[in-house]
Amino acid sequence: MPLERLQKIIARAGVSSRRKAEELIVAGRVRVNGQQVVELGTKADARKDRIEVDGRRLAHEDFIYVLVHKPRGCVSTVKDPEGRPTVADLVASIPARLYPVGRLDYGTSGVLLMTNDGELTQALLRPEKKVPKIYVVKLSGVVSDEQMERWRSGVQLDDGRTLPAKVRLLRYEGQKTWLEITLREGRNQQIRRTAEVLGHETMRLARLAFADIDAEGLRPGQWRLLTVDELKKLKREYGVPRRVRPQSLPTERATKPARTARHGGRGGVKAGRSDRSGTTPRAADRPSSRGRGRGHR
Repeated sequence: MPLERLQKIIARAGVSSRRKAEELIVAGRVRVNGQQVVELGTKADARKDRIEVDGRRLAHEDFIYVLVHKPRGCVSTVKDPEGRPTVADLVASIPARLYPVGRLDYGTSGVLLMTNDGELTQALLRPEKKVPKIYVVKLSGVVSDEQMERWRSGVQLDDGRTLPAKVRLLRYEGQKTWLEITLREGRNQQIRRTAEVLGHETMRLARLAFADIDAEGLRPGQWRLLTVDELKKLKREYGVPRRVRPQSLPTERATKPARTARHGGRGGVKAGRSDRSGTTPRAADRPSSRGRGRGHR
């Protein structure tokens, strides 16, 4: 393997982003073959050299790409100081350190990619890539045609104007509205904040797809490996992963609900049974196309 910059090796190993890896190097927290490294231009061989971050050696791992159906009430981090269930709990049976590609809010369910390929993570999260993310949202009140047009054109939030979004009316349900929203940016709680500006409360939110990859057939808490076709499409459209090949984890393990953690009273959390009550986001969160209300587009 050719020599590569340390920050790139660290990021690819899933330890941190490339920018954070640079901070680790400058802070003197990285060693190569026992020698402390503080210069950002330093290169190493990921397979031959012993690279340590905070005293822990980076283990060479085959890259793994997993799609998780994140349930509500689960945080999109590998650890939580409040002891809440995390997405890392969902993939605990996989023998690798996996990190989420972006985040979903605690109360949002749906598609979340996880991997130990830091390069893929960084590529898919770059704003210029404009990776599509499709959501279904249930809002309080009747969203008017005018409000949907505002959403499509972009709405001014406290951190700037949003990019134009694709908004499709699914149905009206009494004084509630179901919409399908496609975003190509990743601001914090963007749908909830946009809806609030337009005068509506978000009652339910689920992500149906990320980069055109969906969780069809997975119940909340379950995961599966990305297929070769899905990886090829990611590489073709976004340049990652660098190498595409069939993944080798036993597929039968992915079809069983993952073991999750649930609150065990005041004193933190304890292991519990998987969420067996849900269905896929398309079935649970997106209303049927039958009987849609007025104004359907």
